[in-house]
Amino acid sequence: MNQRNPTISKGIDWIMVWLYIMLVIFGIICIYSVEYKSTDHFLQTLTGFKKNYSKQLFFFAGCSVLAIFILLTDSKLFTATANISYLVGIVLILATFVVGKEIKGSKSWIPLGFMNLQPVELCKIFTALALSKYLSMPETDFRKPKSQMIAASIAFAPLLLSILQGETGLALVYFSFLIPMYREGLPPGYLIAGVSMAVLLVVSLLFRTNTLLIAFAILAVLVIYFNRRQIRRNNRLLFIIIGAWAFSSLFVGIVVPFTFKHVFKKYQADRIFSMVGVDNPFTDKSTANLNSDEEIKAKQRKNDQQNYNVKQSKIAIGSGGLTGKGFLKGTQTRGDFVPEQHTDFIFTSVGENFGFIGTSILMLLYLGFLLRIVRIAERQRSVFSRVYAYSVAGIMFFHVAVNICVTIGLAPVIGITLPLMSYGGSSLLTFTILIFILIKLDADRQMVLR
Repeated sequence: MNQRNPTISKGIDWIMVWLYIMLVIFGIICIYSVEYKSTDHFLQTLTGFKKNYSKQLFFFAGCSVLAIFILLTDSKLFTATANISYLVGIVLILATFVVGKEIKGSKSWIPLGFMNLQPVELCKIFTALALSKYLSMPETDFRKPKSQMIAASIAFAPLLLSILQGETGLALVYFSFLIPMYREGLPPGYLIAGVSMAVLLVVSLLFRTNTLLIAFAILAVLVIYFNRRQIRRNNRLLFIIIGAWAFSSLFVGIVVPFTFKHVFKKYQADRIFSMVGVDNPFTDKSTANLNSDEEIKAKQRKNDQQNYNVKQSKIAIGSGGLTGKGFLKGTQTRGDFVPEQHTDFIFTSVGENFGFIGTSILMLLYLGFLLRIVRIAERQRSVFSRVYAYSVAGIMFFHVAVNICVTIGLAPVIGITLPLMSYGGSSLLTFTILIFILIKLDADRQMVLR
């Protein structure tokens, strides 16, 4: 009888479950430290659903119930509903253009009363399932360009819709689906092209467009000249050099300016250029009619405003030192100097309260989480489960890496949450579903799912 009706704990990876619980509880503690006031009555604020940490605790309780429900669900449900759930996710994103609520310049939220739902956040789950479903189909030959294009379309359709919403930060997360695609055999040429574009983007931040176009032309001529003998023996080399020159010139001369003018918002583009210490060349000079002293002051005020969040974040983290100032004793936190400290900048609370040791422990928790997911992925018999596991690993890695880089000033502020730590019902719900579907698939790993 017990074999036919196994308990919920059968096959569950409890290491994953405990890592999940520890990170969520640690996050609630950090949110509490951000909002703590000596005049607050703990029990009243905890049950009053007015403070963010009390809301996060209720979200955690709701997500715990949902997690149990997922563990009781038949794994075949995830494969059977993968495509329809993906379509539902796309429809929800489209619905934000009609009934969406605008928050911080992004119309990507649907108000539900007790919380605001962000469909593009939730759609990461549906995209992971749909991509896993497609790559696990027997007729899918991922070595063929057609299959690669279909997989890319599944992964990046929500990205394009997110950009149209003005939610550029979350849109970039969808690039994490390249990780499972590489695991399943995406040719390395795509990786080379991606790295090349990244290098060209960085170079275009440092030098003017006209300067780069001239430099590329001179470099192409020199390469052709010094390889003229090889070109005579193999004309294909000439086409490769010309193609590389044309691609670089088009990317720097058209793609980069278009992206900074029409895709990124002005403040996002300004932040990116301010990181390398130059003014944004793709924006109008609003202070052109001012004298030089006023121009300098205006630019200084603009740069100070753009970099305020990151400056305060680095001050808060640095003030923690080795062991931190102690729980509830952070002066930067108490003075409300760090904006959005309970959401995108929650890592600063860890640094100030618990210091380098605390942030190191947190990083080890995330590292352990990611390594555990990779181990789970590699022990799957089913392609569906393996692709899904690497999708979860990619999403987690992207969120952790970008969020922490933002807080320490190594990346522009693009609004990426720290998984399971940052306040927010949509974020916690998304990562809970992602993780517990993976745990359920792993528990049933002897099944071959398609």
